[in-house]
Amino acid sequence: MCIRWLLGSSQLQRAWRAASLKHLPYGHQGTRRWRHSGGSTYRAVIFDMGGVLIPSPGKIAAEWEVRNHIPSGTVLKALSSGGENGPWMKFMRAEITIEDFLQEFRKLCSEISKTDMSVDFFSFLLTNEQVVKQFPVMTEAITQIRAKGLQTALLSNNFFLPNGKSFLPLDRKQFDVVVESCLEGICKPDPRIYKLCLERLGRKPSECILLEDLGPNLKAAASLGIHTIKVNDPETAVKELKTLLGFTLRTVVPNTRPVRKTMEIPKDSLEKYLRDLLGIQTTGPLELLQFDHGQSNPTYYIKLANQQMVLRKKPPGTLLPSAHAVEREFRIMKALKNAGVPVPKVLDLCEDSRIVGTPFYVMEYCSGLTYKDPSLPGLEPSQRQAIYTAMNRVLCKIHSVDLKATGLEDYGKHGDYITRQVQTWIKQYRATETSTIPAMERLIEWLPLHLPSQQRTTVVHGDFRLDNLLFHPETNEVLAVLDWELSTLGDPLADVAYSCLAHYLPSSFPIQPGLGDCDLTKLGIPTAEEYFRMYCLHMGIPPTENWNFYMAFSFFRIAAILQGVYKRSLTGQASSATAEQSGKLTEFMSNLAWDFAVKEGFRVFKEMPPTKPLTRSHHMWARPQFLPRTLGRRSYVTSTDSSPAHASKGALVFSPEGLSPPVREVYQRLKQFIERHVYPAEPELQSHQASAERWTPSPLVEDLKEKAKAEGLWNLFLPIETDPERKYGAGLTNVEYAHLCELMGTSLYAPEAKSRVAFGKPLVEQGTILADIAQSRVEIEQARLLVLKAAHVMDVAGNKAAALDIAMIKMVAPSMASRVIDRAIQAFGAAGLSNDFPLAQFFAGA
Repeated sequence: MCIRWLLGSSQLQRAWRAASLKHLPYGHQGTRRWRHSGGSTYRAVIFDMGGVLIPSPGKIAAEWEVRNHIPSGTVLKALSSGGENGPWMKFMRAEITIEDFLQEFRKLCSEISKTDMSVDFFSFLLTNEQVVKQFPVMTEAITQIRAKGLQTALLSNNFFLPNGKSFLPLDRKQFDVVVESCLEGICKPDPRIYKLCLERLGRKPSECILLEDLGPNLKAAASLGIHTIKVNDPETAVKELKTLLGFTLRTVVPNTRPVRKTMEIPKDSLEKYLRDLLGIQTTGPLELLQFDHGQSNPTYYIKLANQQMVLRKKPPGTLLPSAHAVEREFRIMKALKNAGVPVPKVLDLCEDSRIVGTPFYVMEYCSGLTYKDPSLPGLEPSQRQAIYTAMNRVLCKIHSVDLKATGLEDYGKHGDYITRQVQTWIKQYRATETSTIPAMERLIEWLPLHLPSQQRTTVVHGDFRLDNLLFHPETNEVLAVLDWELSTLGDPLADVAYSCLAHYLPSSFPIQPGLGDCDLTKLGIPTAEEYFRMYCLHMGIPPTENWNFYMAFSFFRIAAILQGVYKRSLTGQASSATAEQSGKLTEFMSNLAWDFAVKEGFRVFKEMPPTKPLTRSHHMWARPQFLPRTLGRRSYVTSTDSSPAHASKGALVFSPEGLSPPVREVYQRLKQFIERHVYPAEPELQSHQASAERWTPSPLVEDLKEKAKAEGLWNLFLPIETDPERKYGAGLTNVEYAHLCELMGTSLYAPEAKSRVAFGKPLVEQGTILADIAQSRVEIEQARLLVLKAAHVMDVAGNKAAALDIAMIKMVAPSMASRVIDRAIQAFGAAGLSNDFPLAQFFAGA
């Protein structure tokens, strides 16, 4: 009882395990033997994880250090610090928690690099299943080893994640035995952990081969009699392993893997179906593998007799309406094949769910190259240029298909494609939403208000990108365009924008590497703008002006798709092993989409006529006393329903001239009211403010209130959402009200998003004063635009989405006012601090 209380149950279990590993018997099992030319017989292959099956922490660290300008070797020094008793090895033995390790790790890294380092993102990369994805060559090798009847084992120095599970980004079904240090309480190179692995395999050391990347671990294994292979490069290691075993370890089908457990399909019924379909009489087993890409419709490689095929099916479970339509894929590919577009030949569509569980279609297997990394590593710049040119040209070919001749006129609706797509993906996102993402909420409001007019209707692929193309290995021509699930009739520019997504993603992006931080000129890859101009040239059309909208929509759509993949992963329905990560990436993609939405707003702004600056500076006297109800605090509402009466509801209006006619009329009436009644009353209002009666309402203010009510200039702050029938106010949007606020904050004292003389000439002619005025004008305009932007976001996306913008203007506006007023005080000299002018009170108020 005392021992259990001191150690805890899991620690007690590990302690007993470690104590019992001094003498381990070696058993025998009836697996096949493979004899090396030297006479040894191998029955099992043992794999390390990091550096053998997946990238090593050292490799990940080196790349991370380069990207973040951290001294080379910092992370490795920190990981090896302390040796067996260092934080890394303790973490591997589960003697400390991940929180304790990260704290110690950060401290060590900061000491080594002599800077305050954050290691959170490195720990994210270290455990990101896409970054540490299993090397395909090792996946193929394990498949072949097991097919020959040998055992496989995983022997890894591993650690626990915050959720209490060990970090194992691999399919456990690949191994007969899995031994992890964090579960056993011992690490390599401790001989006991090797003995434990041998015991569970039931093998002698001489019957096993270990693949490992670290010298001390190899030495410990060799001392026990295990044959070892040092892994510097996975490809080279597999070749050496092939020599030892005496059989091939490479499959002829790249980018495939054993079928995932949740994606298994019945082989017997499928084989019978295919034999009947193709008239195959010869015997022989059906070979079935799963392609490791494609997160939506599971895709399989099939070999039966001498025929190679590809099967694409709907995923299992309850699906969204119109999603995963393999029937449409079959139809479009059949039609395009006859039109000369490079697509695989389709063989049959089967809608009988009894065969493999869901409808599917079968097509011929095409042999060629698929490039997953858009930077095309290992190729010459001229080859990269040729590949992107071929990609561009085949897209033009798709968009040039004659709809009538191919019988595709009814393949989709004509016109309003973007409108329907925006509605569709909003609906899809809402159906799979698991939490509130602010950027998605803003986009859901912004996109419908900025729809472009569609000029052409063509076949659109819907998911056109580099890794959905199959290339000839020598000529770099496109042999086949794959994955037509999202195809329809629509706006071809949506395809062009979507094919440029990788240009804006970082090279370390988990799902697919990007080009955002690459030197495209050096690589020979066209920029997104060059790629778009190339497309327009090939198609003979002028470039579009609202390119940023198409990019915003494309990133929004991919964010919605990732959200769907994530939702299905929660129930095990998604076909990709990395599907669970997509939940974290939805927000990242939606933020990118919003960045393009902002760029589109600035494009519109730059095309607008310049604003006419008001001739009066901001004035404090008018604000608290002129029309107090008019200048009351703006009511914040969350409704974003559009009203056709307000042209500025969905538009960011930068000048009063851009307001709708009714609001411009209110603006003019307000301006006249201020000039006729408020400005003349300012001296008396100032006197009242400085008198002993300043705590009682001024009779003049009460008189101004009644006049404002009589002229319909009362309760201007009430938003249209709370007063839609305009019973109590003017029913203004936030942007409209912002322009009126700017007018209400002006003053006549200036001439004084001239009378003072110094050094022989008026202040306004002094160089320093002119510089201060210019600087102040710039800062005022910056703050003004930010205020208008915040009001705009409040109008189109609601106050919740605009929270950050509101917080920014609350900080920017008063700090700007303080700086500008301070310059004015300096210009006025001692008078600026007196009661003769309002500057001192302005400054105090700001």
